[in-house]
Amino acid sequence: MLIINVKENESIDKALKRFKKKFEKTGVLRALRSRTAFQKPSIKRRQEILKAVYREKMYGSNSEV
Repeated sequence: MLIINVKENESIDKALKRFKKKFEKTGVLRALRSRTAFQKPSIKRRQEILKAVYREKMYGSNSEV
């Protein structure tokens, strides 16, 4: 359970923003979405490899420059 202490003279918007950040960091929503449909381990691995290749191509070593 997340507890957000609202400080004195703090707007509700700021407290809500802090709550949203904490909630995102817990990863509850991400886990819930991943459980909605079963995904085979081989497909998970393939997607992870494709993401890694993409990240490496975009942000990896810039030896071409």
